[in-house]
Amino acid sequence: MESETQRSATPTRPVIVSIVVVLVVVSGLSNALLGLAVLLSRYQVPDADVLAVSLVGAAVILFGLLTIAVASAIGRGSRLARLLLTIYVGIQLVLHVITALTTTWDWAVLVQSVLELLVLAAVWAPPASRRFFAG
Repeated sequence: MESETQRSATPTRPVIVSIVVVLVVVSGLSNALLGLAVLLSRYQVPDADVLAVSLVGAAVILFGLLTIAVASAIGRGSRLARLLLTIYVGIQLVLHVITALTTTWDWAVLVQSVLELLVLAAVWAPPASRRFFAG
């Protein structure tokens, strides 16, 4: 059993980082679902756009799942995970622009983009970055 001093010596995660982890998981899950919807919407686009819509849908699913994979490392305060998350979200934002141009999912893309910008703001905001990602 751990003594009282050992339990108090373990660092606790700041609340903002826990919120960021939840936002990252929600963003990743909603990206995977949006990608699935985009992938299934290939049956509603002209024949010339089927390949583009299919590839964009698969890419959105892939980067959504990669975002979920990074969430636990974000919770541990990994700087690499924060950098990877930023890259993944940047790619996802580009994919959302392509999705908005090639499909009818404009409202979902807008909501997802706002969620991703919220995630980026929370990851790079001073309370989270100063207190948790400093070491």
